[in-house]
Amino acid sequence: MLKGSRSWVFPAQPAILSTGVVGGPFEKKGKLAVDFDRFYDDLWLGQDSYEKANRVLIEDAVEIALEKQSLKKDDVQFFLTGDLINQITPSSFAARSYAIPYFGLFGACSTSMEGLALAGFMVNYQGADKVVTGASSHNAATEKQFRYPTEYGGQKPPTAQWTVTGAGYAVVGNGAGISTPCPRVTSATIGKVIDMGLSDPFNMGGAMAPAAVDTIAGHFQDLGRDPSYYDLIVTGDLAAIGRQTAMEMLKEKGYSLTDKQYQDCGLLIYGKDQPVQSGASGPGCSATVLYGHLLNEMKKGTYKRILMVATGALLSPVTFQQGETIPCIAHAVSIEFL
Repeated sequence: MLKGSRSWVFPAQPAILSTGVVGGPFEKKGKLAVDFDRFYDDLWLGQDSYEKANRVLIEDAVEIALEKQSLKKDDVQFFLTGDLINQITPSSFAARSYAIPYFGLFGACSTSMEGLALAGFMVNYQGADKVVTGASSHNAATEKQFRYPTEYGGQKPPTAQWTVTGAGYAVVGNGAGISTPCPRVTSATIGKVIDMGLSDPFNMGGAMAPAAVDTIAGHFQDLGRDPSYYDLIVTGDLAAIGRQTAMEMLKEKGYSLTDKQYQDCGLLIYGKDQPVQSGASGPGCSATVLYGHLLNEMKKGTYKRILMVATGALLSPVTFQQGETIPCIAHAVSIEFL
């Protein structure tokens, strides 16, 4: 059901039935290591390229999510996923491995919630019984494409962020027959493309903050809610610079959030001793933190209602080289433990 100008409400409350979360060696040293299902000890993952390694992250996370529900690929109607690499080839090649009907998504780092919103819509309106959705990123593959190969050793400014090597995937299904509480997708707000004229690819958090604020405010307006409805509002990867900017912009709109109410995945995943400049980024950032840490905290009773807002910078190496500014987007999904 459309609510307001750009939000969906899901009366059937599709359930997040299971998840799979996989990370690399740097994530294994992070604050949320206990919430991952599997780690790799090097960035190659037994492959001869980083792009192929990104594909393996996806395949492993999907396989783990399916195994937790004792599902086979034929039990799933659709596969929704995306990543950062040119033409989302890791996602498409992983989809080749599973042969599940496939929607390839590109929303940059917002892809995780773009996929979850669409999965919730499909299941709620009986377009599918089960959908697998998620997102991934690989640090070395992303650095090679958007900036410099890691071997180059180029220095970065304090505003820069560290791309997560990880994949987070979920099986979303009809939860009508589930007798015990579980995480359910109850609503979603679809973002607009916002471009404030910023062009620095080393300050993604600052560029994406206005899109996050626009979507969060739109969500409250469409659904007639305020921040107090949620135990936690969490953005995908604004990190330190973008999160502070977003808090100030939200306050200007009349939404004052405390540090406890509003957190950011880019600040949650790594420890203070890890050299990640402003924080983490990448589609795998929000996907691993949500499908690992945050859902585990929901099951423990820490949170009952979460608004997850994944943010994405829709630039490419070509647009950057051509001097274009950075258009950004954010998608929000409400997850409640019911």
